[in-house]
This record gives sequence, structure tokens and C-alpha cells, in this order.
Amino acid sequence: MLQIIRQIQQDIQDVHRRERGRLLVLTGARQVGKSTLANMAFPEYPVINLDSPVERAAYEQLGPEEWIARYPRAIVDEAQKLPTVIETLKACYDRDAEVHYILLGSSQILLLEKVRESLAGRAALRALFPFTLPELLATTGTSRLVEVLAADDPLRALDQLCSATYHITAAYAQAKMRWEYFLHWGGMPRLREWDDEDRFAWLQDYQAMYLQRDLGDLAQLRRLEPFVRAQQAAALRSGQVINFSDLARLSDVSPATARQFMRYLELSYQIILLPAWYRNAEKRLSKQSKLHFVDPGIRRSILRKRGEVDGAELESAVVAEIYKQCRNAQLPVELYHLRTADRREVDLLIEREDGFIAVEVKQTARVSAADFRHLRGLEDLLDKPLLLGLVASNDVSSIPSTDGRLRHVAIPHLLSGAG
Repeated sequence: MLQIIRQIQQDIQDVHRRERGRLLVLTGARQVGKSTLANMAFPEYPVINLDSPVERAAYEQLGPEEWIARYPRAIVDEAQKLPTVIETLKACYDRDAEVHYILLGSSQILLLEKVRESLAGRAALRALFPFTLPELLATTGTSRLVEVLAADDPLRALDQLCSATYHITAAYAQAKMRWEYFLHWGGMPRLREWDDEDRFAWLQDYQAMYLQRDLGDLAQLRRLEPFVRAQQAAALRSGQVINFSDLARLSDVSPATARQFMRYLELSYQIILLPAWYRNAEKRLSKQSKLHFVDPGIRRSILRKRGEVDGAELESAVVAEIYKQCRNAQLPVELYHLRTADRREVDLLIEREDGFIAVEVKQTARVSAADFRHLRGLEDLLDKPLLLGLVASNDVSSIPSTDGRLRHVAIPHLLSGAG
């Protein structure tokens, strides 16, 4: 099986070399490849797996001096299952400037809770997500999206990266094929080389494991049925502004409980709650967020859906992919959606220190001037310059724009490798 080099690998290797990264905590949803990544990034480190009760009992007996002598560098998997080991590693960190530890855990909620209690100020945190499109394509470079977002002039960078003939290249054909796969099955690593029936069955098993183990660790719910209904209701509303009263009605719980359930999904890396943008920063905390599932395959498995992708699914997939790529690249940006009282909407507003990049996602195979309507005059609403207004769609044509900083690009081309 081909091993994919994760885009975050170089970053975690770099940060782990620095003083603030000697203790590195790698979080992420179950089965996204945390252990595989740690082994690939640090092959010389021994792996201490605390999943086994027998092994936990043995390691619990070791004091800081014994850890420093036996394991000055190590990958500690399922660290949250032995809370005392985190205190021990804290003592090792304080006593010896040469110790280096990678902490992993499939129950990332409990792990982060214990890290915040014991390792605050000592540990560097990184999150691992399902495969991005460049990773599915087995490319090691950054995507065009990341190149554009990191450029001094995003508009110029986009124009340089998108030639008029990109859609006839073999690279674009491969990117389009992988993007279609991603829309239906998502980016969970285990699915790449299986057939559709095995993929569907694995995703169903994954949901059962999530409900029984991760949710049990996080919420310790006596009854799972209300949460399952809330999860299904959320899946139906991916790509929509979240209404907790509506979710509560469908789930037969109180609005407060519905809000709590969505927080559980967010903490366990299942959904993104994209905040609304307003000029007044305080209002961003009080207005309705937009809900997106991190992984399309997980969402479709919750709904047992195997048909065509609709517009809301496409929007969620694009927003989630941009979110993952921004996080992997450690870009200094904030992500929002924009919705005004007169029903003007922008799917994604990416804020840099010097301005905004606005993204509208369209399912159409033929973009028209009307698809740019929410981007025109957008700078009048913003408190910083509009650096680039972008329509991302299924249309492969290169559409020249005479309207300042507005452009169009096909989704697979934007999100795949820039090299």
C-alpha cells in the first residue's frame, strides 16, 4: 500500500525540534492516521502504546528518572488512558532539556483536557484531519489555494497559477477524478484501495465506533438515541446556517442540549461551526454560525446516502477542504461566512491581516455573470480591502473578468497541487 506523506509532516518535525515543541500533542478524529504519521515523521522513536491494561500497569510504575533513562524520546500512544503518565512526562520535561515526546490519543477530547490541566505552556498542539485533495493525489507540495492565500497579491498569484488550458492537462483529469471520489467517500485514509461496498461498510462501522467509544468518553450519555437524531439532523443541514431550535425539535431535546450536542461534534472533529462575519467583532460571537461536516464520506454514511452530490454538499466539501488546507499550512487566516439582512451571502470569507479573499461555491457547469453578484460591491461591507473575489465551480472554462478583483476557477484545479 502506498504511504502518503501528510502535508503537516514537515511542520510537526520542525516544531518538535524547537524548545516549545519538545512535548508535541497530535490530536484528530479516530482513524485519520495519527500513529502512522508519528511513525513516519519520527521513525527512530520507540512507540509506547498504553491501550493495553497490562502495559499501562507496567509503565505506571516508572518514575521521571526511569523515563528519562529508558525513554528520553518516545511516541506515547493512547496517552489519555493513563493520566499519571502525563504528569510524569511533565516532570521529565522540567528536569531534562533533552527529552522529546509525541503524545497521541484516539480519544482526543480527554487527551486535550488532561494536556490543558498539566502541560499548559509546555506542549505544542497540532491537529490531523482526513486526507486533503493533494494528499489523495499523493503530491507533497502545497495546493494552488494555499499558494494564493499566502501570496502578497492573491489575485496575481491566481492568474499565474491558472492558465487558459489547464482543463486539458492530465494533471487536471486526475485531480477531477480524485475530487469526485472525495465528494462521495471523503478522505479517511483506510478507504483508498477498497471497492465501494467495503468503503460503505467501513464508514458504517466507523460511526458505531465513534458513538460507542469517542462519544462515550466525551459525554457519557445514558441514551445515545437523542444524540444520533441530532447528528442526523446536522448532517441534513450541512452547508446551512445552524438553528438550534430547529435541531432541538427534530432531535426531541431542548435547544440547550442541541447546542451541547453540536459542541460534542465540533470537539471530536466531525463538524466545523463557521462563524458569521460582522464589522463589530463582538457580534461575530452572537450571530448564527454555518455548519459544515469535516468529511463528506462521514456525513453521507450518517444519512446512508449513496446518490449524487447536491449543492449544499458541494459547498460543505469545498469549505471543509479549504479549512483543512489552511490548518495544515498553519496559515495566519480566520474563516467566516457572511450573511446580511437583505439576504446577501458569501459562502466563505477568508480574513488576512491586510484584507479578505471571498469564495462563492457554485455547482453549475457553466458560470454566468449572475454567479458573481454577491461578490460585486462586497468591499463596501468590509473593514479591509477585498484582495480577491472568487467563484469556484464545476465549470472548467477560464472566464475573463473585467470586474476588478473577481475571478473564476474550477474547484479541482484550485484545491489540487500547485506544482
